[in-house]
Amino acid sequence: MRLFIACLLSISAVVQAMDVNDLKCESQTNPTGITTAHPSFSWTYVGDDESPEQGGFRIMMATSEAKLKYPDIWDTGPTSKSETGPYVYLGDPLKSGQKVYWRVTVWGNNRGVKHSTPAWFVMGDIENPEKAFEPPVFVQENGVVKITLNPADKGRTFEGIGGVSAGASTDMLYDYEDPIRSQILDLLFKPKFGAGFQHLKVEMGGGENSTCGSEPSHAITREELKNPVSRGYEFWLMRQAKDRNQDMILEYLPWSFPGYLKENIYTKESAEYFVSFMDVAKRDWDLDIDWVAAAENENYTDLDWVLNEVRPLMDARGYEKVKIQGPDDNSGDWQIFEVLEKHPKYKEVIKAAGYHYVTGREFTEDNVDGRGRPTTAKAKASGVPLWASEDWSWTGKDWGGAGALNLARLYNKFYIRDQITKTLIWAPIGSIYPSVTWDKAGAMKANSPWSGYYEVWPTIWATAHTTQFATPHDWQYLDGGCALFDAATYKGSCVTLKEKHSDHWSMIICTEEAETVEVKLEKGLSDGTVYVWKSDENEQFIQQENINPKKGKFTIALDPKCIYSLTTTTGQQKGAYEIPEEKPFPFPYNEDYEDRKVGDLPKYHSDQTGSFEIAEKADGGQCLKQINPEQGYDWMRVYRRSNIKPNTLVGNVNWKDYTCSVDVFITGGDVELGGRVRTSYLKGIRFMLAKDGQWQLSFQHKKLAEGHIEDFDGEQWHNVKLNFKGESIEAFVDGESIISTSYKCPSGYVMLASSYDLNLFENLKVY
Repeated sequence: MRLFIACLLSISAVVQAMDVNDLKCESQTNPTGITTAHPSFSWTYVGDDESPEQGGFRIMMATSEAKLKYPDIWDTGPTSKSETGPYVYLGDPLKSGQKVYWRVTVWGNNRGVKHSTPAWFVMGDIENPEKAFEPPVFVQENGVVKITLNPADKGRTFEGIGGVSAGASTDMLYDYEDPIRSQILDLLFKPKFGAGFQHLKVEMGGGENSTCGSEPSHAITREELKNPVSRGYEFWLMRQAKDRNQDMILEYLPWSFPGYLKENIYTKESAEYFVSFMDVAKRDWDLDIDWVAAAENENYTDLDWVLNEVRPLMDARGYEKVKIQGPDDNSGDWQIFEVLEKHPKYKEVIKAAGYHYVTGREFTEDNVDGRGRPTTAKAKASGVPLWASEDWSWTGKDWGGAGALNLARLYNKFYIRDQITKTLIWAPIGSIYPSVTWDKAGAMKANSPWSGYYEVWPTIWATAHTTQFATPHDWQYLDGGCALFDAATYKGSCVTLKEKHSDHWSMIICTEEAETVEVKLEKGLSDGTVYVWKSDENEQFIQQENINPKKGKFTIALDPKCIYSLTTTTGQQKGAYEIPEEKPFPFPYNEDYEDRKVGDLPKYHSDQTGSFEIAEKADGGQCLKQINPEQGYDWMRVYRRSNIKPNTLVGNVNWKDYTCSVDVFITGGDVELGGRVRTSYLKGIRFMLAKDGQWQLSFQHKKLAEGHIEDFDGEQWHNVKLNFKGESIEAFVDGESIISTSYKCPSGYVMLASSYDLNLFENLKVY
């Protein structure tokens, strides 16, 4: 009998293991002779005790099993959907006789991931075959590229190039002091000076980690929702951008949400939360928001909620002119247009469609030729403006590879291939500590506020090649001047734009090979002086010798692997300031939290989870307070593990042998002091002290020691200290040694952490 029970338990365990199987194309296993141009796909999700339901999926299709890693036929990207099909193919037209390999990755509703074994199908004679998109290519005669510009040519309206400040990517810029901070902002937003970003999308913070850290919410509790609060730096950043360019386009998007909005973020209350962000922007910063991305970042949206809750509330609050963009998703091949076709009422509220990583996520020099997530014929025919609403995500320090030249090529490609008229990159600036997630991303770098040092990277100027030569809504593309030099690659391309109410024009050209280009100007376009700007690997945004057309024609020789801007407009410049010398984080370091106002962010701290702000102490003076009362609705909760608890980093990642000390007041739960911490996942030494006197020393999740302090008074302030020397670690409470041990761990930051309680920190010292 015991043996029988054991066998049943074993069988039960097998059944409960997460799996994905039974992959079917058109309800068949590995079929041949598929004749529909858009076959459908399904699979079976097998849940386990932790994740009984599917929380998301991704379908990948390629010409071989080996290419499924970076699919060259179709990739839905991760989708936060529980359906297991049928899911209709929306990729490029398939060919008769083509064999396609595919697989499915599934995520459980409480995390966990499983990859299917590859399946396949073979196309038969396709019914109603579709013609694949072929990019336009300029005519060449005797090695000369011929471009004719006609002012009457059709073309979409240019809507701008912008940046996404989100995921705490702009964290440390706020800590710079003027005039240096103002100079950095000029390089980002001042027209015809630096990058000249024309659109700024910011995160509506929710208090949980959203990539490189966490950003605070404007309404942490239900009570606060009645009178929302201006927190963090995103309102400030929008104000700074608007001060430099009154035509700056402003938008916001949420990643995480406060705990009181769990579990369903698509409710009347969440709409109130969503719209109240605009109330704070107007009330406290005199800012008018232009666009709302009504979604949860990269997790699609609920269009019924947008239609029935968000839009009516926006109108009732006086925000009738604010437009809604969606779904701001990271998947689906523009699937929203399949929905809009079936439900026209949604189209009344969705005024632009934005998707992320239209270029794909394989960041190499060749990703400009990668399939990515191209717009569909249905999307192009819809009349809805199409955006690459978050793209690129690489280091702007590089010229080659996935860097500056690649980005300029993408700006051109998105219009030539996809009819996309607005591109937003993440991130416009990398202002986060080294070793934190995505610490090298950004068009420029500014993460040394204590010294004032920053770096202006080539990507700033790659962006300027478009933004300094055309402005949103005032310029339109001339399709006859938008094409490739070679049908085989997007590495060499040109787009041409015309100012709507004048005869001015601009061309933005990217080369792979040397090219000779002859431009003919039809009547109605300026044939005056043509001003030429050039960037290459060695020098960026350098003005070249002017060109004077003769009888409406001119010829220009272009060098390989360069960016050129040709224009009849003036006023462009390569703005620059003297940059201070870089210095390491100050050591020794003391912080008493007295130099900023109550409610402000603490200087040089980088919140990774939770929200820490300056607060008043009961007995006078100021301290640091963790203000999130409960865990929030975590972004990407299906696809990645949550951070351990609210925590904030400060210091230098290279610190190894040092002592750190802080005073703590534990209102509930526990607090932590950490050292040699390197990431948001708290990979370092952590000393935890609870309100009841329990303590624990750990390295990340590994417990090294624990105990209890007798007669511990949880209603008093206490001092916690950690000493690091080589592999020796010693922890103190109120000056008394609690534990002395050895553990090998690398260098890293000082960390303050708290349970989801309103705990206090004061007198931080590192020496």
